Amino acid sequence: MIRIRALLGDGHTSIEVDGHEGHAEDGRVCAAVSAITQTALLGLHEVARQHPDLVSITITEE
Repeated sequence: MIRIRALLGDGHTSIEVDGHEGHAEDGRVCAAVSAITQTALLGLHEVARQHPDLVSITITEE
């Protein structure tokens, strides 16, 4: 199961995506979620780069 969690509060938004779809025929679901998530991250990173006075982004790894 893929879990997506969005946390809103105090002017900040946090998005967490984890998990994996275990069925071979549903591998497309994992690929789609991964592609959409990575595209959103790249877009947000670019917005933060162009407007550092308005947007900040922190990328962390566990």
